[in-house]
Amino acid sequence: MSHEDIEDMFAALRPITLKAMFGGNGIYHQGLIVACAFDGDVVLKADAVSGPAFEAAGAQRWSYEGRGGKVIMMPYWSIPDDAYDDPDQMAGWVRLAFEAALRAQAK
Repeated sequence: MSHEDIEDMFAALRPITLKAMFGGNGIYHQGLIVACAFDGDVVLKADAVSGPAFEAAGAQRWSYEGRGGKVIMMPYWSIPDDAYDDPDQMAGWVRLAFEAALRAQAK
């Protein structure tokens, strides 16, 4: 996914900054990480407040296999498929990601 594609996805949060991390990019708004991009995919930050909305929309939570085969669940979710064709829906999801980032900062 190109930088331009990511900029378009996050139009509701402009400006955003991309920073290299873990073989991909962290996507930041106002200094807070709101998403990660890697292997052509973007996953949005979520938490206990917003995670259920992602799950209800059919999004998948990002996980990876850690030491000893243990599955590590990360606080990031895939973008619901419908949002890719609807800028208003995409704006709503990226705003939820920013709200989760704000709550994480407040802790």
